[in-house]
Amino acid sequence: FLSSIMKSAILATLIASAVAFAPAQTGRAATAVCETKADLEVLAKKLNPVLGFYDPLNLAEAEFWGESNEATIGFLRHAEIKHGRVAMFAFVGYIVHANGIKFPWAMQMDGTPFPDANGNPPALWDAVSDDAKWQIFSLIGFLEFWSELSTPNHTHYMRGGKPGDFPDFVSGPDGIPHPVPFNLYDPFRFSKNMSEEKKESRLRAEINNGRAAMLGIFGFLSAQCAEGSVPLLNGVVPAYDGEPMAPFVTNYMGEAFNMS
Repeated sequence: FLSSIMKSAILATLIASAVAFAPAQTGRAATAVCETKADLEVLAKKLNPVLGFYDPLNLAEAEFWGESNEATIGFLRHAEIKHGRVAMFAFVGYIVHANGIKFPWAMQMDGTPFPDANGNPPALWDAVSDDAKWQIFSLIGFLEFWSELSTPNHTHYMRGGKPGDFPDFVSGPDGIPHPVPFNLYDPFRFSKNMSEEKKESRLRAEINNGRAAMLGIFGFLSAQCAEGSVPLLNGVVPAYDGEPMAPFVTNYMGEAFNMS
């Protein structure tokens, strides 16, 4: 369905993802990580020497919710890394579904197959049952809950922990009440001997790829919902007249107020 422009993007995206999906690091910080605006300025030059530090809203000097500036910077850094990771998954997933690639087996226990929306990813999401969506959101909710934990082995990112560092799945009285053989990041421990320099380099690559993916996925959705808004995608992606930011086709919250 898609033009050769989008199809050629698949290979480039997957190659980039090999680096892009590498989170901060597996080791835990021995000392607190409290970044300042000066640290962000140094990081910005490493990430993009041409643009450098760009903060028109002065967020790097803010103090959210009465917290310190260092805690606020930790929140902003973690938020960007996390949103970048989600966007990378979304960007790759969009291209995969736009090309009609799906698992050959049934999606649900009753034999319902994976939906096919003729290469229109947002419409495909609309076709997924609410039961399946609730399972997806339940997993996301658990991962979000677990990522916010602050334990003796994992310091919260607003309390000196490393932004983007996802805690290991710990079993026992202080963790999950059953064994968990694999962690979310690096389940096979391939990077356990990676140098700190390499970890930092991969994190910078992840941030840059995450920023590109955030622009990319919103570019796709904008082109589908507002014809002509992204000239390069004219005729490449199909139109979509639904609500791309609504998780469910049915407005469950609005039903209580007679809103459809």
